[in-house]
Amino acid sequence: MQDPAAPTCVPVLALFATVILMPLAASQAALGTPWTLQASEWAGACAMCLLAFLKMQDLGRFAAVFLGHDLLARRWVPYARLYPFLEGGARLLVAADVLHGLAAAVALVIGAIGAASVVHAVWIEQRKLRCACVGSGTNVPFGALSPAENAMMIAMGIWMGTSLLP
Repeated sequence: MQDPAAPTCVPVLALFATVILMPLAASQAALGTPWTLQASEWAGACAMCLLAFLKMQDLGRFAAVFLGHDLLARRWVPYARLYPFLEGGARLLVAADVLHGLAAAVALVIGAIGAASVVHAVWIEQRKLRCACVGSGTNVPFGALSPAENAMMIAMGIWMGTSLLP
């Protein structure tokens, strides 16, 4: 039996398996094929909304872990509790296909802050971090997920921003 305190990526794998299959099924039902651009947009929205939900389950513990590395949260503590709502809200706007400018701005700002924070903590300060990407109730090792989450937010902001161009 595995040690419950041992680091594991199972929660992340389960989340992303679900996130990939849900939009494919929805696209098949709504559009007659699973392989659509809409399915990929829904996948991103589902991923970030589920990640936000997991962070919200124990907002206090998430905020405590997040404060350990996020540059803005260290300067303005309420941001640590606000972050999951910004993350989930931006993705809900994408899923609803509304307020593209707001969704793009929020995604770009929080993605860029997150990316800069990870670079600063891991590569400049060379700190070992605990991943809070899937909330604080798991022991997911800090690895590719946090940078990927930030990259997804930045990519979403750019994608939604380009939809505003004439």
